[in-house]
Amino acid sequence: MRIAVISSYPPIECGIATYSENLCKALPSEQDEIVVISPHGARGDNVFPIYNSADDNIAAEIFHMLGQLTPDIVHIQHEFGLYGELHGIQINELILRLQMAGLPVVTTLHTVRAAMPRNDRIILKNIVQDSAVVIVHEVLQKKILEDTFGKTGTIRVIPHGIRNLKPIENARSLLGVEGRKTAILVGYYRPTKRFERVVDLWPRVVERCPDALLILAGKMRNISFSDYLCMLMKKVEDSSVRDNILVLNGQFPQYTFDTMISAADCMLLPYEAGAQSGILSNSAAFGVPVVTSDLESFDQWNKESGGGLTAHSDDEFVDHICRMLQEEDLRREMSSNIRRFIKPMLWEAVADQHHQIYEEVSRKPITDSRYFYVPEPGK
Repeated sequence: MRIAVISSYPPIECGIATYSENLCKALPSEQDEIVVISPHGARGDNVFPIYNSADDNIAAEIFHMLGQLTPDIVHIQHEFGLYGELHGIQINELILRLQMAGLPVVTTLHTVRAAMPRNDRIILKNIVQDSAVVIVHEVLQKKILEDTFGKTGTIRVIPHGIRNLKPIENARSLLGVEGRKTAILVGYYRPTKRFERVVDLWPRVVERCPDALLILAGKMRNISFSDYLCMLMKKVEDSSVRDNILVLNGQFPQYTFDTMISAADCMLLPYEAGAQSGILSNSAAFGVPVVTSDLESFDQWNKESGGGLTAHSDDEFVDHICRMLQEEDLRREMSSNIRRFIKPMLWEAVADQHHQIYEEVSRKPITDSRYFYVPEPGK
């Protein structure tokens, strides 16, 4: 069948873009033909960059392009702010247009908050009500939606896909961190990630583990977070253990990003809001254990995977980091646990689950027939 994916897409700098690329590549090419409608800046075969995220006619632009592409099903990757003003209100108009055209819609919700702001609730209520299927990545997210909007039978849980990779062997030498015990904080700088918490605690870690090195890697994506970034960098510069903190700045291409994670003994996730993130999935791809805050989704991951430790206080955060850095047997055991746990979450398995949903909700022909598509050699 022909599937139209509505999403940001590489080389656009966006976690949703990377997610969509991985999904599209993993879908079985002998069964599915994929087209992508994306904001300007995307590139690739069968990728149509036709709108800007700040446009006021996004729904109409996408709908008219879909009329030319004639897909069998539309899969929307949703994140607040990707579809115009008011947190992306035009996604609701687009889904209504598709309903009127008789095109089935599958929507993946990448952000579902327990404490749901009013504007988020308005948008999500309509998405849940009007989509044929809504996909979330966690059972907890499904429960939040059902508690908020009622049980509809349309919400499915498919885990965030994980790449099947081996660590980059010379990663430590490429970063110049040979012989160091390394923990990494990586991602876009924003207040809810609480990177400053780790920077404040790092002197206590170094006191117990003198060769500990904190890799702080990322960039600012939203100018409104500039005050947070300035505060964070001042804490780094004023730290009594500044020599034990390595700051790396940039929008990291995938191989560079993978190299940094491969050089880490553990990943740190001190977030105060959010859910199982793309960063967590990337660390799992390399079998890197994590130390996390006590967000419910993180704690659930740690318990189910056996691949991380949950910190309920600053003292526990310090203790858990030191254990990860100093106890090689613990890291090895957790890495092995992660490798076993993620097998059903590898992209090929996740793509198969998506294909089953596409088959379920797609329009059926009025007579016996089968979809026929031969991918062009070399593509």
